[in-house]
Amino acid sequence: MQGPARIDRTPSVTADGEVRVLSVLQMRVPDLLWAELELLIPRPAQRLRYPGRKRYDERACLEGILYVLRWGIPWRALPREPGRPSGNTCWRRLDEWQRLGVWEQLVERLQARLAEADAIAWERAIVDATIVPAKRGATRSAKALQIAAVQPRSPT
Repeated sequence: MQGPARIDRTPSVTADGEVRVLSVLQMRVPDLLWAELELLIPRPAQRLRYPGRKRYDERACLEGILYVLRWGIPWRALPREPGRPSGNTCWRRLDEWQRLGVWEQLVERLQARLAEADAIAWERAIVDATIVPAKRGATRSAKALQIAAVQPRSPT
């Protein structure tokens, strides 16, 4: 059985010169960007009768989602830190936002901000076949040439 992931701590200098120790696992959304994105994320109504467990903050979930997408790790491999949601929680929140159309708006807003800053490297963009449909009625590719079976040589 594997133990918990080791969390390395590295010093970080803030804009005002303050030195803080941040976790390598921490992927913070800047406050200015969060103020813009927070308006797009709907807050579910709080149930009064059976409130259940308190939801994790939307910002913490977004940071977990971005961490998984940035590093390409499985959801279950998202490192656990105190006060941070699990990979399963982040996945559920992404699914919820996707169904509500929020994720598409978030991506469009981020792309618009990057385009304004001229920070998108389109030469490095990748088109994923899972989101770009193939055209129907396209000519079929040529059939592969058949390779004749070769009889193996006798070892004797």
